Amino acid sequence: MFYFLVAPVLTYNWILIASAVIPAIFLMVKVYKSDRLEKESGGMLINMVVGGILSTLLAMLLEYIGEPILGLFLEETDALYNVLLYFVVVGLVEESSKYFFLKRRSWNSPEFNCQYDGVVYAVFTSLGFALWENISYVMHYGFSVALVRAVTAIPGHAAFGVFMGAFYGVARGYAYLGEENKSKTYRKLAVIVPTLIHGAYDYIASTDSDNATLVFIAFIVVLFIVALRLINKLSKNDRYFAAGRRFNAIRR
Repeated sequence: MFYFLVAPVLTYNWILIASAVIPAIFLMVKVYKSDRLEKESGGMLINMVVGGILSTLLAMLLEYIGEPILGLFLEETDALYNVLLYFVVVGLVEESSKYFFLKRRSWNSPEFNCQYDGVVYAVFTSLGFALWENISYVMHYGFSVALVRAVTAIPGHAAFGVFMGAFYGVARGYAYLGEENKSKTYRKLAVIVPTLIHGAYDYIASTDSDNATLVFIAFIVVLFIVALRLINKLSKNDRYFAAGRRFNAIRR
């Protein structure tokens, strides 16, 4: 009798969870299949996803601390408040949290032997973040939220991961060649560039104006197109670090 009463609720919750997870898995498969030189092991990919989930918890803590601190200095109605909120408290915190676990779990791995591996690791970390975040949103707000986030937030996090991974892979290549200054520069870009894109994404999404929706849609479309082209380009130009070549794919 008890199971009969709770079965519809349990079934509905599983539907919600599935709707939150499937888009992330689809994008993971796309990035994984684009790895043409040497596929990453299942254990390494799971490690990246778990790192992404852990980065969600870290980001939540930092945002919980950061937003009240921001409120001590600025009113929510101030234009600067929203800029700092979305670019620093949200964008920088979330992308830095992802990068923290990404680097700790992959930088010294013997599997990290190709430039495109950086994209795979960063996207899987970002989608681990998005997956956990999406489950939370969907469980609280329902299936309609899942549909919206399936075409906005989840691919958005994947796109942020593509940019992070592109610079991260180049950074590892320069480190392999012993060019530490260039490696540090690209490691910084691996955080700065996705932070700026993430901040712009959230800032535009929160804008309340007549053209805000059209601007946001245009931003998403351009972001996704550029990210997909970058995936194809980096996959095509992928190389083993042992090849000893220069890692300048980002600039081409």
